[in-house]
Amino acid sequence: MPEPIDAMSFEEALSELERIVRGLEGGQMKLEDAISAYERGAALRKHCDAKLGEAEMRVRAIVQNDDGSTGTEPLADTGETGR
Repeated sequence: MPEPIDAMSFEEALSELERIVRGLEGGQMKLEDAISAYERGAALRKHCDAKLGEAEMRVRAIVQNDDGSTGTEPLADTGETGR
């Protein structure tokens, strides 16, 4: 049974997504297998997008303090929704 997508790191999800794309491009899968692979690939892509969005938000929250050190500050709710 495949690993649950929600438990995957960005790198793990991207790696599996790349394997799925190569398999689909090869054209050697049975139709049902190809459909299942496509569905999992779509879910993996969505997961990767969410992980990238989270990382972008964290980077935006990094601030430089007056003393030259860096830290983070809480993010204000911008009203943006997930991608």
